[in-house]
Amino acid sequence: MPRLHASILVHTALLAAILSTTATAQSKRRLAYTDPKSAGPDYALQGEYLGAFVEDDRGLQVGLQVIANGGGKFAAVEYAGGLPGTGWNLRDRYKMSAEVRNGWIGLRSPRHRFRVMPDAAEILTPDGQFLGRLDKVHRVSPTLGRKPPRGAVVLFNGKDTRRFIRARMTKDGLLRDGATFRDSYRDFTMHLEFQLPFMPFARGQGRGNSGLYIQNRYELQILDSFGLEGAFNECGSLYRQRKPDLNLCLPPLQWQTFDITFRAPRFDAAGKKIANARITLRHNGVLVHDNVELTGNTGAASRRPENAKLPPSVIQNHGNPVRFRNIWLIETTGEPRA
Repeated sequence: MPRLHASILVHTALLAAILSTTATAQSKRRLAYTDPKSAGPDYALQGEYLGAFVEDDRGLQVGLQVIANGGGKFAAVEYAGGLPGTGWNLRDRYKMSAEVRNGWIGLRSPRHRFRVMPDAAEILTPDGQFLGRLDKVHRVSPTLGRKPPRGAVVLFNGKDTRRFIRARMTKDGLLRDGATFRDSYRDFTMHLEFQLPFMPFARGQGRGNSGLYIQNRYELQILDSFGLEGAFNECGSLYRQRKPDLNLCLPPLQWQTFDITFRAPRFDAAGKKIANARITLRHNGVLVHDNVELTGNTGAASRRPENAKLPPSVIQNHGNPVRFRNIWLIETTGEPRA
């Protein structure tokens, strides 16, 4: 009996340790910062770096994206020619990983080595010879802060949420995720600004997830996809239907923009669809979907059939503290609503 009792105690202690470790890991994955001042030292190293140098008598430029993965661990991507949307040749892209040591990160790609510090990075040859300096850059969307023109419907300007149902604001006048438009709109152009939280331990769809469900049917994915390849479930995608032509996601806690042109599907008098919906998206000022045809509802919304009715659009609540501001639209058709 004493041996059996001891065995039970050992197994109970082991189970408790496993549950505690699992709970700690889950807690870390949910850890989200919405203020750079409290985001910790890893956030200071994360970001974009850009610079020019001479190698083999050629003037070259390189871009570097450094992604914090929690606990001093980092991933990084080297881009030949510059950063995505700013010089990258759309071909050469090299992934790396490393841990921080003494306040800096040492990276090695097939082409170069890097020494990354909070405000700059050094680029070296594979054998360690200094080539040049990459400055840390803070890119800003050219449409950030764009003011609504005359005749626009101002959906949110930081003063109130009267254009939404079940909407919440932060103390500093930002719109929280999880809000339904009060009115419906058929065809329109829309400007929307969003800020992703810094969630270094989270991965995949658990990292800064939200989305804009246009007419509660077609999801434009919002996700911390900084440094990723731009898949059909990442930021700027038509969720699980089409990936963006280029991943223009900036680092978390930087303000980003979606500029959307949307044309709803058309139906005949019998309710048969005669034309698919179409969408154009500029993410941070760069065209990533050009008049793309939506063959049907996207992702989870595929359970809601298309028809001539016009449900309101929705800003998704996925449990992550994504923030929004400066949202407005211009209706682009005089057709009656269904």
